[in-house]
Amino acid sequence: MPQFKKPVQAYPGSKSVNDSLALLELRCENALPIKANGHCFLEYYADGRRRKENFPVKIWANPPSEIYLQGDVAFDPKGVVFGSNKDEFWLSVRLKEVSTYWWGQWQGETFLKGLMINPRLVLEAVGAAQINRDENWSLLKTDDFDVLVEKGGQNAVIRKIYIDKRNSQVRKIEYLGADGQPVIVAEMDRYKEAHKDFSAPTVINISRRTDNKENDLISIGFVIDSVKATRFTQKQRDVLFGRPSPEGFKHIYKLDESGSLVEQSR
Repeated sequence: MPQFKKPVQAYPGSKSVNDSLALLELRCENALPIKANGHCFLEYYADGRRRKENFPVKIWANPPSEIYLQGDVAFDPKGVVFGSNKDEFWLSVRLKEVSTYWWGQWQGETFLKGLMINPRLVLEAVGAAQINRDENWSLLKTDDFDVLVEKGGQNAVIRKIYIDKRNSQVRKIEYLGADGQPVIVAEMDRYKEAHKDFSAPTVINISRRTDNKENDLISIGFVIDSVKATRFTQKQRDVLFGRPSPEGFKHIYKLDESGSLVEQSR
């Protein structure tokens, strides 16, 4: 007998770009401080070779601007550390082949092409996507996703946010380069309820287009074993989300006024 496929259920998604923007704004408002434990999978280039690391991590996030991650690599509890607050970002990597500290003050660009790991993109991935209604937004629809498209100068697309029509969860964020192709892609899956009105992804993968340069990141992934809502005292916020000293690192890079990460003389 001929086989008849069951009709696939259609999900209408958002009615307009304003509805989609409001959905993300509400999600960001509902994003309470969280603490998470899990594992990180890191691929990068060092000494001209492709390398991989797998290590446990602890994450503290206080949306919309504060995040701190600490990775235990090769018995160093702070082998990889990154964080941000409303003014600054920082990243330190202390591996066998890499001893580098990056930092700077936030500027217009949300993603930093020269940064090995972008703290703000991780913060966006866990549920605090930065939305500015003054930007040029449009809405595209596919079978499965509502796609919010952000355009910058000269009407060039700079970001795409993919919202699952079935459950309104953000499943992918793309940052595009001048050539119109994705430079950085964050993908999220397996959402878990952190509290009544907010769910966070327990699988996050961030990859970026690589030029195969020294210390160039290929991808970073997180598998979260536990996530729960928490509260931070002011003292805890000062410790977790205050930029640490770069003392002891072989290379130190700072974001200059032109938007480039420039190595500092010691």
